Amino acid sequence: MKIKTKELSYDEVCKIAPPKHMKPKRPGRLFRWLMQTLSAGELKKVNFTYQEYGMENLKKDEPCLILMNHSSFIDLKIAATIFKDRPFNIVCTSDGFVGKKWLMQKVGCIPTYKFITDVALVKDMNYAVKKLHNSILMYPEASYSFDGTATPLPESIGKCIKLLKVPVVVVQTKGAFQRDPLYNNLQLRKVEVSAEVHYVLSQEEIEKKQASEINEAIQKFFAFDNFRWQEEKKIRISESFRADYLNRVLYKCPACKAEGKMQGKGIHLTCGECKKTYELTEFGKMKALSGETEIAHIPDWYAWERQCVKKELEEGSYHMETDVDIYMLVDMECLYKVGTGHLSHGKDGFHLEGCDGKIDYHHDPRSSYSLYADYYWYELGDMICIGTPKALYYCFPKNCGDIVAKTRLATEELYKCS
Repeated sequence: MKIKTKELSYDEVCKIAPPKHMKPKRPGRLFRWLMQTLSAGELKKVNFTYQEYGMENLKKDEPCLILMNHSSFIDLKIAATIFKDRPFNIVCTSDGFVGKKWLMQKVGCIPTYKFITDVALVKDMNYAVKKLHNSILMYPEASYSFDGTATPLPESIGKCIKLLKVPVVVVQTKGAFQRDPLYNNLQLRKVEVSAEVHYVLSQEEIEKKQASEINEAIQKFFAFDNFRWQEEKKIRISESFRADYLNRVLYKCPACKAEGKMQGKGIHLTCGECKKTYELTEFGKMKALSGETEIAHIPDWYAWERQCVKKELEEGSYHMETDVDIYMLVDMECLYKVGTGHLSHGKDGFHLEGCDGKIDYHHDPRSSYSLYADYYWYELGDMICIGTPKALYYCFPKNCGDIVAKTRLATEELYKCS
């Protein structure tokens, strides 16, 4: 999937009028049928099945909030199939509207900003359930998982559920991450995909519970480990490209501690510094080809990298900086390439300079609990996004090794201690 881009000067982009607010629309039967029909082919390839638990408690015409874990592009196709008889709006990142605003509105999408306070979103969701009597599909993690485990959930989710006052349903996918992990450059594996659909909270239960109690009830369904699941279920992934670009996630060598020197190619991950090589086995484990396997479980490796980042922050030694290509999002017509710049990150947050000094943006570490970062984003490259609803800066690091995962880890750890 690609995104519409255009080169403009920073001054020209600043003159573009912001998009007018769009109220959510009720998706028509034709578009709901079209989504389901277009999804059928891919779901047939993965032998998709799903099971429901407690869904008899949800009335046929009763709006609900659908919370779903976010693994890959197939997630929406799964939702379109499971809820084919129930009109729903989809909370979607604003850049998803670029170049296709009309279509996104017709299928019921509601634009929002990842990891940026968006007051309008809550109002739009309330309008959708109260005025349109629609359900709402939301991915509360807001971003795809890097390591196959859940990403942080916003603390505000309980308050949002209290405000909406509609039943909560949770969809958990199995196999979607294994089929198309974010790091692997959209190379699809032959893996069966399934889902579990849980009726979690009724209106009555929501009224009785505190927001913190609701958060706890939701959190139980977002405590998963896809690589552990693969190992326990003995899911074999034999593709010869399964470790391609795994260095995006496992960027630090546990043997020599070098960073940004790992290379994932074929079924192997090799450190360019000490030359130690690991194999990603068919069952999702890391195995050193010689010597000790320091960390066999990928989420454990990623958790170790997080602890290393945390230690750097505590010691005051953490710092990231890189030259970047800068794109801006100010409307829904195009993603505008405005030039080059320099991005740095430290205890005081992000600092972006660019376009001959015309961009001088500071992003406070207390402003967001996580970071909108992605690999091979819309096939443009690895990306870090910061900014405000008025102007989002999409930064593509240049010639700096793998820094995206570490930067997201640092953002999350900075927020915790701010």
